[in-house]
Amino acid sequence: MPDIVISEFMDEAAVEELRGSFDLLYDPGLVDRPDDLKAALAGARALIVRNRTRVTDDVLAAGPGLVCVGRLGVGLDNIDLKACEARGVKVFPATGANDQAVAEYVVAAALLLLRGAYHAGGEMLAGAWPRQALMGREVAGKILGLVGFGGIARQVAARARPLGVTLAAVDPFVAPDDPAWNGVVRHETLESLLPEADVVSLHVPLTEGTRGLIGAAALKRMRPGAVLINTARGGVVDEVALAESLKAGHLGGAALDVFADEPLSAEAAAVFAGLPNLILTPHIAGVTVEANVRVSAMTARQVRAALEETA
Repeated sequence: MPDIVISEFMDEAAVEELRGSFDLLYDPGLVDRPDDLKAALAGARALIVRNRTRVTDDVLAAGPGLVCVGRLGVGLDNIDLKACEARGVKVFPATGANDQAVAEYVVAAALLLLRGAYHAGGEMLAGAWPRQALMGREVAGKILGLVGFGGIARQVAARARPLGVTLAAVDPFVAPDDPAWNGVVRHETLESLLPEADVVSLHVPLTEGTRGLIGAAALKRMRPGAVLINTARGGVVDEVALAESLKAGHLGGAALDVFADEPLSAEAAAVFAGLPNLILTPHIAGVTVEANVRVSAMTARQVRAALEETA
């Protein structure tokens, strides 16, 4: 039986590094075969997952010898942390390893949405020349509002600042005297930030307090023509309310990398179909070739250390 079970994709070099010291089962398809996953955990001491594997108490019970769970990423809403704590299972997120990838995605999405000219290929090939209709906006001089001001949001700020934006953020968990606020307009509440921002980017975990945070009321508070970018967690945004705002022309665009249901359900796909100025990507903001190497290497180091400590 394997010491380590890996249920989603991981950089091959990190997999091989672990395989050199431990019995290992690497099967990225296990995420879609929960019964097989539970069977594989019978003798395992470590489980490595991304965001789709649900690490519930039932899954943990299937691996009574589990010492740790390695998370190839930072969001932990797919892992029952209380159950892990109760069973003495440590959880290791790859904190910081994909910050740069997400930050680049956010800045690129802001530029794409404000300019609005990058989806004209089909029309042009059909003989149209929609030049006047595609007169977009520059990012310079705009206000970028960051909801949450942790590591990724600060990386976004660092990359957006040279483009000439004004930075604003809200985060009740960052002390008012934190040096990170230098050069950033600090808002006390989400309600005060939303009407000010031309671009709103979300950087909060999914908790009971943030679920549905950006709903119909919040969307109405946003500036007409503003754009919304969500690389945090899908449940933070009311997807139906967002679709209605886009259809009504209140929002100028949105980029969604995360969704309440992943992969998209048929119902969600129907909600998003035909919406103007909408970018949809499959939870890929933090996954680049380079970030995958960093995340995988960090997770491998953490898991190795935990297993060697308890050997």
